[in-house]
Amino acid sequence: MPKLSVITTNTPAAMEDSTIKEIAQESRRAAIDLIVQKYRSRLLHHAVYIVKDHQEAVDVTQEVFIKAMRERRFFDAEFKMKAWLFRVTSNLCFNLVRDRKRRGAILEGMQRPTFLAPKQSDKVFAGEQQAQILAAMERLSENHREILMLRYYSDLSYAEISDTLNVRLGTVMSRLSRAKGRLMEVLDAPGVMGL
Repeated sequence: MPKLSVITTNTPAAMEDSTIKEIAQESRRAAIDLIVQKYRSRLLHHAVYIVKDHQEAVDVTQEVFIKAMRERRFFDAEFKMKAWLFRVTSNLCFNLVRDRKRRGAILEGMQRPTFLAPKQSDKVFAGEQQAQILAAMERLSENHREILMLRYYSDLSYAEISDTLNVRLGTVMSRLSRAKGRLMEVLDAPGVMGL
């Protein structure tokens, strides 16, 4: 059981996916627990941004991990776990939002998530800036919002975004460039960022 001893020496957040895959060879259940510990907060944060409701985001995140437990290839050597988790989270969230729109729910009235807990005046200012940026992002296309969230809020690499969105690396770079340009246009518009 030398591989399982890794569980006690490293925190799941710092553990490489390849190490978790090795642990899965001995105990799939232990590996799933590590995946949940490693990705739960990041996937929840991603889901909250999309669905704008904390409890619905919790439900989506739980469903993602249930799907991961059922995915036979999940711990295969070539399987890209992180990209798969973010892709499934995004898909479930967008389905939920589309269903909500079909039922006539009003998304604009829902409260935005708070990403920073303001404890000091500089954090309050940073939180206000973040809220303005998130409000500006609402004016972008779904593709632009998604790629900006994956890159800057979920901190995925270009390669991971490519895997998540199932597009070429060049497409990721050009789409991200256009999304940043469009966000800057929106932020420079009168009435945004206090102008």
